[in-house]
Amino acid sequence: MKTPVLVFAVSAFCLAAVPAHAMGLSFSWGPTKKCFDPKSPPMTISGVPKGTAKFKINMVDLNMTSYPHGGGTVTYSGSGKLPYGAFRYKGPCPPSPHVYEFTVKAVDKSGKVLATAKAKKRFP
Repeated sequence: MKTPVLVFAVSAFCLAAVPAHAMGLSFSWGPTKKCFDPKSPPMTISGVPKGTAKFKINMVDLNMTSYPHGGGTVTYSGSGKLPYGAFRYKGPCPPSPHVYEFTVKAVDKSGKVLATAKAKKRFP
């Protein structure tokens, strides 16, 4: 009898820890040119939380995390579609294929982070 109670308690905990509505991110390298193309790749952000005023975006080379690619801030216009060049950053220029990860934070007018999404992809 104790086992079903334990399973129920663990299941309830797992459900409580997972948000009902999570923000998602996808991107394609699209027209991104190798070696420091300063224009960001096209991105799609889904599940943007209510109250979002802007997106803060950062890129990290997972094969060389110390390189400062940076990112940018984009005002949220109600669409989660960000075109090529929506912000400026230091684009990819790996000597061999590297994996890059973008992190997008949805931020409200006061600067509070409402949600975070990540996506990674190999280049080239």
